[in-house]
Amino acid sequence: MKKMSTLTQVLMAMAIGTASTAAMAHTTDKGEGLSGYVVDASGKVVKDGSGECVRTSYFTAALAIQECDPDLIPKKPAPAPVAAPAPAPEPAPAPTPVITKVSLDADAYFDFDKSTLKQGGKDRIDAEIAKLGQVELNSVVAIGHTDSIGSDAYNQKLSERRAQAVKDYMVSKGVAADRIQIKGMGESQPVADNKTREGRAQNRRVEIEFNATQKVMK
Repeated sequence: MKKMSTLTQVLMAMAIGTASTAAMAHTTDKGEGLSGYVVDASGKVVKDGSGECVRTSYFTAALAIQECDPDLIPKKPAPAPVAAPAPAPEPAPAPTPVITKVSLDADAYFDFDKSTLKQGGKDRIDAEIAKLGQVELNSVVAIGHTDSIGSDAYNQKLSERRAQAVKDYMVSKGVAADRIQIKGMGESQPVADNKTREGRAQNRRVEIEFNATQKVMK
């Protein structure tokens, strides 16, 4: 084999030096410090015969890239699960009105043919008002009734006066007047036979109807 001329040796040495310089030139700064890999003139990472990227002497895990060392790339944390919105609470059922009916025997709670409420009637009403502390009072209706003795007109007025006496007493005990209605039915709604003494006594009455609902706790 012929020995290479001195000129040929010089040219080859220059070529090798230029390639080495070009390769090394691409191992430097990527914009954030020294590169971790050897790259060629086109900027591609140089790989060895087994396909592994050639690392520079400056390589650290912080310089790893996805192409060469994907296992060294920090994993992005998984997004936090978005909690499903809590279901809206079901609306509370509307309170059911409670109807309480109280009947005052006119012979026991009013003097005969009078509309003045006697103490026994007041005590009976007081007992019902005491229960209102546990409920919300919606309305009260006081309805007066009579037996069939006397004219229709007279009995109508008497039933109205007795219903009004009940309202007046309830207002004096703190029940709002606008919550109380009165009606006089006269002798038109008997509950017993007016032909008997006992039946007429049952027909002389004042009925009180309380309409209330359970209080809502706050």
